[in-house]
Amino acid sequence: MEITVQDMLQEELFAQAVVETGKSNFSEKKIQWVSVIEMPVENFVRKNELVLTTALGCKDDLDAFMQFVEDIIRAEASALVIATGRHINEIPSEIKALAESHCLTMIRIPWEIRFATIVEFVMEELAQRKSSEILQNVKVQQELLQFLLEEKRLHELLEFIQMQVAANVYLTDHHFRLYDLEEYSKGAQEKWQLVFQMEEKIILRQDRFMRDPYRQKFDLVAFLDKELIQIPILQVTGEAKGYLFVELPNQAAYEPFLNKYGQILEHAATTIALWLSKRNAVEATENKLRSDFVEELAKGKFRNVEEAALRANPLGYSVYHTYVCILAQPEKLREIYKQRKNASGTYTLWEKTMLGYLEEELVYAAQTLKQEVMMTQTEEAFLVYLHIKHQTDYQLATDFLDLVDRRLKLFFPEVTLRWGVSGKVESFTDFQRSFIEAKQAMQIGEKKGNPRTWYEDTVLERILLQLHPISEMDTIRENVLEPLLMYQEERKINLIETFLTFQQHRGNVSKTAQSLHLHRQSLLYRLRKIEALTGLSLHDSHHLFLLELSMRAWEINKA
Repeated sequence: MEITVQDMLQEELFAQAVVETGKSNFSEKKIQWVSVIEMPVENFVRKNELVLTTALGCKDDLDAFMQFVEDIIRAEASALVIATGRHINEIPSEIKALAESHCLTMIRIPWEIRFATIVEFVMEELAQRKSSEILQNVKVQQELLQFLLEEKRLHELLEFIQMQVAANVYLTDHHFRLYDLEEYSKGAQEKWQLVFQMEEKIILRQDRFMRDPYRQKFDLVAFLDKELIQIPILQVTGEAKGYLFVELPNQAAYEPFLNKYGQILEHAATTIALWLSKRNAVEATENKLRSDFVEELAKGKFRNVEEAALRANPLGYSVYHTYVCILAQPEKLREIYKQRKNASGTYTLWEKTMLGYLEEELVYAAQTLKQEVMMTQTEEAFLVYLHIKHQTDYQLATDFLDLVDRRLKLFFPEVTLRWGVSGKVESFTDFQRSFIEAKQAMQIGEKKGNPRTWYEDTVLERILLQLHPISEMDTIRENVLEPLLMYQEERKINLIETFLTFQQHRGNVSKTAQSLHLHRQSLLYRLRKIEALTGLSLHDSHHLFLLELSMRAWEINKA
C-alpha cells in the first residue's frame, strides 16, 4: 500500500493545514520520501518526495521564490509544505499561479507545527505500509515456491504471476520464442518471434533508472502497439536463459508499476529460473537417453527389432514407422567465430551454444511439419531420423530442409548446413544402412560442393569412388591426368574444367566458349593442347569416355 498527499492531510496533525494549489489531483500524489530543504534545491529532491520548507530567503525576493518552486516542480515532488509566520506570512499570488499551472500541491501550515513531528509521522506511515508490503511479498514468494514443491505446470505458475500483477505476462526462451505454445495462436507466435528477432522492438528504459542496480535488469520495451517490461530469467552463469515480459496495463506508467510490483516480479523471475532449471535437468537426462538410443540404432548395436522397441517405447519413439535418415553438418564454424565482432568466451563455449541453437531449429522444423523425429549429435553432424507418412522421402525431406535453411538465413545468416539424405527406412535393418547412405551422400556433397545431396542421386559418384582402389586407374591417372595437372600448375590454365565444360555442352564449341568466357580460338587452343598432352582424340567417343571417367574419378577422390 502507498501513502498519498490526501491520506496525510486527513490526519489530525494537518487539521490547520491549508491546500493552496493542486487540490484536483492530490489524491493521486504518492509520497515515498520526506525531507526538509531550503534554497538551493539543485538535485537534492527526488520524485514523489514530500518537501518541507520555511522559504528562508524568499520573503523579499520573488524571483528567488519562483526559482525555488520551479526546482521543486522539476524534481516532481509530491507536495511542497510551507511553514508561514516567521520568514513569510503569505504565499504570493504569482507563486500560487506557477504551482497551479504545473499541478504542484502546495500546502500552508502554521509556524507552530514542528517539521520533526511531520517527518516522524510520515516515516512511521511509510515504514508501516512498507512492512505490510514486505509481508505481502513474502507471502507471494512462499506461494511461488509452493508451485515448485508441488510440481505445478508452467502455465499455472504464469497464471498466478499474472493475477498478482494484474497484467498479461509472457515467457520466452533466449530466442524470444514463447513457452507454452498451446496458449498462443500460430500467427501470434510467428509475429512475436519475427518482430523480436528482427530487432523491431525498441528499448525505452530511461537513464535515471540506470543508477539503481535493482532496476538495471528491467527494460521497457515497445512491441507493436504495446509497452512491456522485459525481465531476464538468469542462469547461474549470469546469462539469460529466457525473458519474462509483462504487458503494462492501459494508462499504467512504468515507474509506478515497478514500485508496486517490482519485488513480486523479481521473485517471479527467480522462481521461473528454478522451475526451468529443474525441467532442464530432467530433459537433459531424457535427451541423453534418447541420443544414446538413436546412435546405437544407427550403428546397428541392437540384435533385433524387439530389443530396439523395448528401449524405444519408454522414450516415446517407434522403430516400426517409416523414416528417412538425414545428416546435417554445420559449415566452417571456426571461421565464423574468428570473424565475429566483439567475440567473447572461448570457441568451445561458443560452438556448444551454436550447436544448441541449431538443434533447437531442427526440432522446431519437425514440430512445425508435425512430424516425429529421432535425433542425436555425432562428432561431425546432426543425425535425424525423420518420420514420413504418405509423402515421398524427397518431398518431406525437402520441406524439412527448406524450413531449417530458411530460418537459419533469417536468424543466423552466416551459418549454413550441408545435408546428406538417405533412402527410406522401411524395416529395422534399414536404420544402419540409411545412416551409412546419408553419411556417404553428405561426404560426396562436400567433395562436389553441393549443399544438399540425396543418396539416390549419387550413383555415378559412388561408382567412381569404387574405381579409386583399382590398380588400372593408377595407370590412367599417370598417363592421362598427370600431364594435364602439370600443365595446369605451370601455366595456371585449368584444362580439366575446360574439358568437363566442353562435355557438358555436348562438344558445342560456341556454348563452351561462352560458358568459360573465352574467345573461340582460345578454347580451340586449349582443346588441342588436351589432345597433345594426353595422346587422346576428342573426336573419338572411346577416348572421350576415358578422359571424362578419369577426370570424374580424380575429382571425386581428390578431397
